[in-house]
Amino acid sequence: MTVTFDDILAARDRIAGQVDRTPARHSRKLSRLTGAEVWVKFDNLHFTGSFKERGALNRLLQLTPDERRRGVVAASAGNHAQALAYHGGRLGIPVTIVMPEGTPFVKADGTRAHGAAVVIKGLDFSGSTEEARRLRDEEGFVFVSAFDDAGIVAGQGVCGLEFMEDVPELEALVVPIGGGGLIAGTAIAARGLKPSIRIFGVEAAMYPSFLARRRGETPRCGGQTIAEGIAIKAVGDLPFALADPLVEEVLIVDEADFEKGVAFLATLEKTVAEGAGAGGLAALLAYPDRFRGLRVGIELTGGNIDARMLAVVLNRELVREKRLIVYRILGDDRPGMLSKMSAVIGGLGGNIIDVVHNRLALDVPAKGAEFDIMVETRGEAHAIEIRHQLEEAGYALRMG
Repeated sequence: MTVTFDDILAARDRIAGQVDRTPARHSRKLSRLTGAEVWVKFDNLHFTGSFKERGALNRLLQLTPDERRRGVVAASAGNHAQALAYHGGRLGIPVTIVMPEGTPFVKADGTRAHGAAVVIKGLDFSGSTEEARRLRDEEGFVFVSAFDDAGIVAGQGVCGLEFMEDVPELEALVVPIGGGGLIAGTAIAARGLKPSIRIFGVEAAMYPSFLARRRGETPRCGGQTIAEGIAIKAVGDLPFALADPLVEEVLIVDEADFEKGVAFLATLEKTVAEGAGAGGLAALLAYPDRFRGLRVGIELTGGNIDARMLAVVLNRELVREKRLIVYRILGDDRPGMLSKMSAVIGGLGGNIIDVVHNRLALDVPAKGAEFDIMVETRGEAHAIEIRHQLEEAGYALRMG
């Protein structure tokens, strides 16, 4: 199997009018943040919230009448699942999805809402794939890989066509890598329109399967990542063969940068990204020297993040920026102590969010108490100012 530029053009014609053409916009705020000239492709605006719709629909439209009747089965952490479920429902094609244990509720519920049968099986994507293939063999379904399929890759390549047509001045594209379908299709399409375009991939540090295969190493993958959409232990054979010659460099990104990417897209760009969807921005934050001054396109692949996790990420970013800080103060356990501490903090404009008393810690005197005071500040300088003022007032701070 292979996928050519003409295959991607055919996929674009096949799915035309059935999948949104998402906007690509220049971001002055992200450009200022990263030092690159940044354009964002907002694939979180698809009806199902991710880029997966193009590939899923293209593959479904290539099924024979008999295959449509039998229905399809797939393994997915959520975005491929929702795309297949939605377009399968539109086309009257039965869809069964196998999801790993621990899949975010928003993705499982979204898949069911589109009419698919959902099976939770497998500790990870590999386990779910094994179960999906078992169902294929027993039930006669057509197995549709999330990435290792020519129809899927060709459909995903339409993203690259749209991006380069809308922003032909781009010098580089930064694309998250899970199974590899998106980067393979995007690279073929982008190079077909502009041979000089530079292609960079992004992998989570816990799941560097593409880079390991490129180096001829056995990938060491595992662990809980916020970028679960690209938490794939083995890149697809077809996508790797197609993308490897076209990808200039694969950048490994740590969890903190994925979190920052999600937070900055929310606070600066006013848009919601899931962990994997923020991979392009995370790479720009982690490797600023690679992209400084370049005209760079980042593919915001999806926005299907659990609301609780989004809240956690945003609060953790406040902690990183010292805009949310805990002062642990050792003091006497007598009336008025907390009032005096509050007066110092409030007098400098700090906003007390929470207070916890600890009277049972054995390293605290029996007549003393430990106070954990969570304070909202204006930033690191303000947090330091409050700390110094507390110390000058005679309070012993253990941490801050």
